Amino acid sequence: MPTATSRRTLGVGVIASAVALLAGVAGAAYFARQVVVPKDSRREYLDVLAVHTNGDGSLEIELPASEQTRAAGRYSFWFQQGTGHACLGPVVESHPERRAVIRVVERVDSGDIQQAAAGIWSGYVYSKPEQLGLPYQDVEIPVANGVAPAWRFDPSAAATVPGTWAVHIHGMGGKRAGTLRGIPVARRLGLTSLVVSFRNDGDAPPSYDGRYNLGQGEWHDVEAGINYAISNGAERIVLFGWSVGAAIALQAAALSQGSSRIAGMVLDAPVFDWRTTLAANAKAAGLPRPLVHLGFTILGSKTLRWVTGLAEPICLDSLDWLARATELNKPILVLHGEKDDTTPFEASSKAASLRPDLVRLVEFGSEGHSLEWNVDPEKWERSVEEWFYGLPLTGSSPEQAGAQS
Repeated sequence: MPTATSRRTLGVGVIASAVALLAGVAGAAYFARQVVVPKDSRREYLDVLAVHTNGDGSLEIELPASEQTRAAGRYSFWFQQGTGHACLGPVVESHPERRAVIRVVERVDSGDIQQAAAGIWSGYVYSKPEQLGLPYQDVEIPVANGVAPAWRFDPSAAATVPGTWAVHIHGMGGKRAGTLRGIPVARRLGLTSLVVSFRNDGDAPPSYDGRYNLGQGEWHDVEAGINYAISNGAERIVLFGWSVGAAIALQAAALSQGSSRIAGMVLDAPVFDWRTTLAANAKAAGLPRPLVHLGFTILGSKTLRWVTGLAEPICLDSLDWLARATELNKPILVLHGEKDDTTPFEASSKAASLRPDLVRLVEFGSEGHSLEWNVDPEKWERSVEEWFYGLPLTGSSPEQAGAQS
């Protein structure tokens, strides 16, 4: 028979195991909620070491040196809790001894950058549509819970490709302005561009549950944008999806009643499969794999919706376009950085290998997520142009057409 001591030891072991199990379940629940609950603010993790004023009044910003802050190109810097925004240009000085770099401040759109203590590095470059210097108009698109604002950019009359529109879809946790990088090339191609908003992004009306659905529900709002384009003369549509916007584009292309009008998709740093993406982020954060898989179970459970607040469970299988690669039926251009730390490049590479007939992958050396355009805008836009002129809707480029006449 067990002794009193052994019984006490056994009891302590059972309690410890129970505590560990509860901690694991709580961790999985936290992980699942982090995936779907919109964030009101983001931590400003990048310290501002100094802001220098030159004799001509121009500004330069000194930041801690990293692979990202040393990278070539133009970037975005958000500060003062998102109320301040600046466009940063190239590195002008590097100081290895104090681990710092100095970059040009090309433009301050809002806020006082000289008072900024820290901020967030991003790829937006443009925070407002007027910064492109192109004519646009604000339009409203009816969606399930009200009206979603959008921007419409019409091309010049000389460059118009009749009846062809581009619908631009931003990423999760972002704003419409993130897609503005794709407007100039779309305009040169003669496309009418519609930059849409969608539920829970802070611009469009929220969903009933106020939760991200990872593309499972958001595509309905993009479909509303597609319907707007069709009602205004669109015969063919190219979807430009950025990050999670790419996942939404894939859903819209598969499920929208206007799918037959979709001629192709340009996907920047796309989420092809949520399990792959979330597992990679969880691993980087040091979360144990069993906890992550339990989080997947919570996301997909009808019974456990109370944990996440989701109105409906998320079917990760239906959002897995690697497993569903045989169902892809639109030409896709993928623009993706090999060093993406948020959406794994390997998923894009696999998509291209599974469907080489439809998926063209262009690799970039950008540091971080969805910064392909920033590090090499010429390559990004040239890739879009070459791919677009290969679509059946155009047949040939203006240069080719001129050579044949």
